[in-house]
Amino acid sequence: MASSLSLFLILTSLTIFFHLSHSATQILQPQGSTGIHLYIKKNSTSHTHQYYTTLILGDRDPSTLNIIRNEVNVVIDLGGQLAWINCDQYNSTSYCPIQCGSRKCTAAKGIGCVGCNRSPPRPGCTNNTCGSYAFNPLSNELFSAGLGEDLMEVYSTDGKSEIVSNTVPEYPFSCGDSSQLKGLAFGTIGMVGLARSKTSLPAQIAAAIKLPHPDKFALCIPSSTKTGFGDIFIGGGPYYMFPFTKDLSKLLATTPLLINPVSTAPIYSQADASDEYFIDVKFIRVDGVRLGSLNTSLLAIDKQGNGGTKLSTVAPHTILQSSIYQSVVNKFVKAATSKKIKRVASVSPFGACFDSKTIGTSKTGPDVPIIDLVFQKGVYWRIYGANSMVRVNNGTVLCLGFVDGGAKPRTSVVIGGHQLENYLLEFDLGSSMLGFSSSLLVHDTNCSHNRFFQ
Repeated sequence: MASSLSLFLILTSLTIFFHLSHSATQILQPQGSTGIHLYIKKNSTSHTHQYYTTLILGDRDPSTLNIIRNEVNVVIDLGGQLAWINCDQYNSTSYCPIQCGSRKCTAAKGIGCVGCNRSPPRPGCTNNTCGSYAFNPLSNELFSAGLGEDLMEVYSTDGKSEIVSNTVPEYPFSCGDSSQLKGLAFGTIGMVGLARSKTSLPAQIAAAIKLPHPDKFALCIPSSTKTGFGDIFIGGGPYYMFPFTKDLSKLLATTPLLINPVSTAPIYSQADASDEYFIDVKFIRVDGVRLGSLNTSLLAIDKQGNGGTKLSTVAPHTILQSSIYQSVVNKFVKAATSKKIKRVASVSPFGACFDSKTIGTSKTGPDVPIIDLVFQKGVYWRIYGANSMVRVNNGTVLCLGFVDGGAKPRTSVVIGGHQLENYLLEFDLGSSMLGFSSSLLVHDTNCSHNRFFQ
């Protein structure tokens, strides 16, 4: 009996291994509206939080039945051009350095050749390698690193569940070291970019795998660190957020994505436009009233690339130019006072804080004045209490989750992660449009889910 059981387990393991090995090497030829899915996880520390995903990189390891050796947690940078990771402990026989002067080096805006005198060569330490810049916006530091590529495993989805694994054979990333990790969430070893660039995660997946809508990707950023994960969808909808049963791709409002004529990257040429995501906010309402004191010229992008409104996943909270910030805070405090909400001492970095005991609750979070970002043709993005307020001092105080960005910031409004949570955002680069849902809390759901294999 024992020997029969052992034989059964061995045969079962071999069957699973060969099945996984086959699915790991196939290139997806999706049917219908099948896209690619990655999870988003949230890390919170004090007043800051970061969103990260897991990239599955490198060669197969048949001895342990693991399809891929390296599961790499990387912070998501919506405006990042390229992925970079700490390669000090990265092991992969399928890793390949990208040569300086090559077509791939040019596409990644390489900066010449880098070399390494150590022996034997390893990821992050090779000769005749394309040099590339790796930027850490959390520490505001720029690094030079070698550019390489490796296999990456991703999973297809029908908008509900994950279906099958697929291989991106040549995913490029900068291969740096541990000195680059300052400010990153514990357990993450790099960053991944989603910007409008050829080397971004969506662009590379779309180039390797046939997708129904290669110019589209969507984010659903979670508010919880514990109950499920958020989503990156690449290749278009449908998008389902249970228990809400409708396809959210059919319920999106839209507004144009603007291109800032001047790059906002740390290193750029005069001819480069920005590849971050800007939107055309015309004015702001608080408690249904347009802010008359707001200098709306700050909301436009000038010829030097200053001003405007962009989206960011690395800014934990929305950052406003000082006069915009003061206008929003003054109106919000006045409207809150009329609701008998008691203001208390400010808690850094926030300027307007309130006694949580004087604030009611609703399905969309704390019952506070609503803030609207208004676009052209009367389209607006409504920010309820769940996204406008931040709990501090063990929940006894609620603060307006906007911060003062100074009198002359490069960008007037940076919509940060807290304000993006529990909205579905679809970036359509083909038509240069942003699709966005209302708060999913309105639909009795959110961006924290567990999607299982069919």
